[in-house]
Amino acid sequence: MKAVLVTGASTGIGLACTQKLANAGFAVYAGVRDDADANRLAALHENIRPLRLDVTAAEQVAAAASAIRTEGVPLRAVLNNAGIVVAGPLEYLPLPDVRRQFEVNVLGALAVTQAVLPLLRQCEGSRVLFMSSVSGQIAPPFLGPYAASKFAIEALADSLRMELAPFSVQVAVIQPGNVRTPIWGKSRAANSEVASRMPPEAHERYGTVLNELARAIEREEPTFIEADVVATVVARAVSSPRTKARYAIGTPGAWQRRAAALLPERIRDRLILRAMRKD
Repeated sequence: MKAVLVTGASTGIGLACTQKLANAGFAVYAGVRDDADANRLAALHENIRPLRLDVTAAEQVAAAASAIRTEGVPLRAVLNNAGIVVAGPLEYLPLPDVRRQFEVNVLGALAVTQAVLPLLRQCEGSRVLFMSSVSGQIAPPFLGPYAASKFAIEALADSLRMELAPFSVQVAVIQPGNVRTPIWGKSRAANSEVASRMPPEAHERYGTVLNELARAIEREEPTFIEADVVATVVARAVSSPRTKARYAIGTPGAWQRRAAALLPERIRDRLILRAMRKD
């Protein structure tokens, strides 16, 4: 048996990947943030081994790596999946909220990777996987912090892939389009709280277009893919003899956004804004 560490495993893509990998015969160290989630995941499959893991807490990251080392199951892969969404007009977003976006999505992923790389080096065919997004290729309005964090993940993965190549540790990026997961509900609640702290002029200047964006997302929701679709690709990336550099997964809308990334910026901006205001 070999092991995989999955961060952000309590819901959504992380949970789907945890179950898929456990069913495939891997010991899955599932990073969660509270005991209730740990107990719930442990009951799902005998191969799931929950770990308390807040990726922004250095002591928990170190403890997770130590626990895996102590159990002695060869670590085949780490899936850096933990993430949050901070949204809103960049002109008014509080910097602590933007900083939190990068602490979780970028620095947390790097911290976990650094902690487990000594274990990955000991396992033949090991790999580091980063959960990116179509927003790592094209940045929509009002999702600037989230898109910037995914652009950063793409850059880290590119550098790390070349740095680790001499040591036979593979690096891959998973690029899903819109996925039907609880992260959007959580982000809406969190961003409503952020919006409540913005000055009145922020709502006067951006309120209408933010409502248009919300309606655009609602229109696209029926096309969102299920988390299990992403989990199937992740399991393939973990199990295959060699990984691809990138695994693009998505809906027609996601592929359109990937194609739009190749257009001149002025044309791309007009297309994105027009799509937001589409009735």
